[in-house]
Amino acid sequence: MTDPALPSVEAAGADLRAFVDASPTSLHAVAEMARRLRDGGFTPLDERDAWSLAPGDARYVVRDGGSLVAFRVGSAPLAEAGARLVGAHTDSPTFKVRPRHDVRRAGYRLVGVEPYGGVQFHTWLDRELTVAGRLAVRGADGEVADHRVVLPGGPLRLPTLAIHLDRGVREGLVLDPQRHLVPVWGPELSTEPGLLEALADAAGVAVGDVVGHDLVLADTQPSAATGSDGTWVAAPRLDNLSSCHAGTAALLAASPAAHTAVLVANDHEEVGSASAEGAAGSFLADVLARLVAATGDHDPQSYLRAVARSRLASSDVAHAVHPNHADRHEPSHAPALGGGPVLKVNANQRYASDALSSGWFAARCADAGVPLQEFVSRADLPCGSTIGPLTATRLGIATVDVGNPVLGMHSCRELASAVDVPLMTAALTACLSLP
Repeated sequence: MTDPALPSVEAAGADLRAFVDASPTSLHAVAEMARRLRDGGFTPLDERDAWSLAPGDARYVVRDGGSLVAFRVGSAPLAEAGARLVGAHTDSPTFKVRPRHDVRRAGYRLVGVEPYGGVQFHTWLDRELTVAGRLAVRGADGEVADHRVVLPGGPLRLPTLAIHLDRGVREGLVLDPQRHLVPVWGPELSTEPGLLEALADAAGVAVGDVVGHDLVLADTQPSAATGSDGTWVAAPRLDNLSSCHAGTAALLAASPAAHTAVLVANDHEEVGSASAEGAAGSFLADVLARLVAATGDHDPQSYLRAVARSRLASSDVAHAVHPNHADRHEPSHAPALGGGPVLKVNANQRYASDALSSGWFAARCADAGVPLQEFVSRADLPCGSTIGPLTATRLGIATVDVGNPVLGMHSCRELASAVDVPLMTAALTACLSLP
């Protein structure tokens, strides 16, 4: 049965909504995960330092602001007991602000952006948007430090063209991101400060000291409870903050064990993961190598033995069956909102699940009293992918791809069920706690 200490559906949904609202970017998501981990007794590490670790140590490390690995060291060396890992990603489809972002058109001042990931363009129209991310700021000593920032209010908007000026819109809306998706900031002749000046003021730094930025658009509408019984969650960035939320809660709840429990949350999944902190980069492998070295001997085979004894549950959202487009699903594999975690399988290895890794996850769900759904794509439709295959390929680790079901994936505002929140947390807790 599920752990009675797990939160109620109502409390779990409220906590997920609070987590999402605190995380307008991958940088803010990592900061919120780190805050929760610190509150749970985890302490930070720095990659530039030598690590000294002992059984039971609860630590976390952040790379470049947007990726995090947290772990609780097991009672046995990794080469003997391996690790149990949960993976997620911190980024979501959005628009990234360009370096030269001040655009003037037809008497308006706009902000130049470009799509980040597979954005559902039309879902961003006619919303109050803001800018969030980080500023690179030069200090008096010449060093450059980053400052996380969220611009107050909702100063940006992507207005829809009136139907009177586009009578064919009902037959198909076509949006060119270069021409049609440039958000409006204000009138061209306004005396108000520009975007960078406003961001510097919000961050409490001098605009002349800002030497770079990583900034994206974010919806300002708070997450909400919805549906006839209020158990659905309408929120931005559920792909994949819902998995970051569940993974963090699972690591905090996991029981001490012989093996080491690990949470990895990578940035840049939506754009291919090819970065130093992405799933195709070295971050997780570097941390595991240091864990092996810090908790065992220096035998060159120890790392490989540890990987061979490890398992990873890669958690990313899954496609719930759409009531108005049910024909887009394989009829025998149609996950429902509120039906529990989804096991994702693909014959062409777009997901890393195989018989043994799937069986391991199914057994852990059974241990936790959690129902399990399955998803495969229609044979005549392509399949997306996630961090699971990349991590499995890079590390050689046994991996299963799972996720909670959502509707509106990659929309500015997605839909999930609060019923699934404690179910996924319980399943991942079992993955981190049990063999």
